[in-house]
Amino acid sequence: MMLAGFSLMSYVLRMNISIASKFMMPEFGLSQIQMGQVFASFMLGYALFQMPVGLLGDRWGPRVVLALAGVSWGIMTCLTALFPGVITTSAAGIFGCLLLIRFCLGAGEAATYPVAARAIANWIQPSDRALKNAVVIAGATVGAAVTPPLISWLMVHYGWRLSFYVTGATSLVLALIWWIEGADSPERTSRIRALNEPTLSTLGVVTDSTKKATWKAVLANKNLWILSIGYMFDSYVLFIFVFWLYTYLTDVRGFSLLRGGFFTSLPFVVASVMTPVGGLLCDRLCVSWGPRRGRRIQPVLSLLLSGACLFYGAKVADAYVAIAVLSLSVGFIESTEGAYWSTVSDIAEQYTGAAGGMMNMFGNFGGVISTALVPVLVRHFGWLVALGSGTVTAGIAALLWFWVRVERETSCV
Repeated sequence: MMLAGFSLMSYVLRMNISIASKFMMPEFGLSQIQMGQVFASFMLGYALFQMPVGLLGDRWGPRVVLALAGVSWGIMTCLTALFPGVITTSAAGIFGCLLLIRFCLGAGEAATYPVAARAIANWIQPSDRALKNAVVIAGATVGAAVTPPLISWLMVHYGWRLSFYVTGATSLVLALIWWIEGADSPERTSRIRALNEPTLSTLGVVTDSTKKATWKAVLANKNLWILSIGYMFDSYVLFIFVFWLYTYLTDVRGFSLLRGGFFTSLPFVVASVMTPVGGLLCDRLCVSWGPRRGRRIQPVLSLLLSGACLFYGAKVADAYVAIAVLSLSVGFIESTEGAYWSTVSDIAEQYTGAAGGMMNMFGNFGGVISTALVPVLVRHFGWLVALGSGTVTAGIAALLWFWVRVERETSCV
């Protein structure tokens, strides 16, 4: 649950600026395209540091790496409120400051999922990993659900700067709790140190005796490359919603700032339920059909359904029907997360953190492209084409699953 807490906090801190941008853009004279570049700077830092922090998680352990990461999140979030318009006042200085701070926040947040995957591989047997990874991702969907109404309320009543100070301070508290309570693996905790090494190996849990990760081992894995490219297309869809749904609902569907914040949260409420359900289904199919087919069926179906819902939600005239269908689209795209992250463990095992970092790096390259491209598509072609681009990428991600070959010495059971 603590890993899910990190996941939740990471999404609050990455999404808060997408809500605050409604106030920040007019205050600082930033265009929508410039704000898209600020969003993308976070994604770029987040993507570039995935593999390095994944390797650190494999070598130093999740406790140290996640604690340091949480501290960096809190500092960078507070600086987002402190620097623009206070420390620096010129338009160019504010824009450059936001680009740099959000890039650094992204670099710090890069630890979240690769290191969480490392911890899950250390603690959880293979037949339960999709569900446990999905629970961690569900923390993100809860964070994505609570952020729009929370930040909207704080902005309207106390200003956008306070919303950043509050969320930044919360991150620092979480990092402290993790440092006190967290543990790297079962054999490093007094509660279950009595478990012997053969028992852990029988469960399929990765122990401290596992060989260390190397860049060469990660980059030489062909299946990991295919999985990572597919995750890039999957993530393109997700980040349309993360950064642009609030703008879409207020500018196109005509909702007020507060109502827009409320309805922006609904897709992620749906996703918080569908994500663990998708992980559980993936685990059950893996047990029944084996890792190669079992890990594939659920994400392929979910990707196709997500793309279809996204396109229909963009076309339908009724705003409330659109919200309902778009909520399903987010739910289906998020329900693939357990399959992706458990498959990383199935493929890599000994270097799960580094391999998860590689996959998430590609996923966030998809986020960088999505975040920067959507406003350009909107300007030249309209929102239907911009949202429809997600339907195309979801279909590509589904097709790529048929080239992923999961073969492991340890079965799903």
